[in-house]
Amino acid sequence: MVDRVYKAAIPEFRRALEELRQELSNVRTSTDWIHLRVEPVLEHATRLERLLSSRKFSNEFSRLTKGVALFHSDLVYLRTNVVELRKLVQAEKMRLERGSS
Repeated sequence: MVDRVYKAAIPEFRRALEELRQELSNVRTSTDWIHLRVEPVLEHATRLERLLSSRKFSNEFSRLTKGVALFHSDLVYLRTNVVELRKLVQAEKMRLERGSS
């Protein structure tokens, strides 16, 4: 079960990060969030996705009984970053809307 959740979630988080990168590129911020957070987290998600597609990983992962929390921590890390980056994008958009009014 964990392997199916993990294998489905990693590509979704990668896609969300790519969308956030695009959204942030359209918003002017005083901090370069793309460079500071999006790119490093996206790189991590991309590496994990490549690892998921390897045959050796699939064989090992399906037999795991210990260490599941280690893989769960990847999901928590990616989800937290996506959630917080979405909040940041929304806050920046609202700031821009207030400034243009």
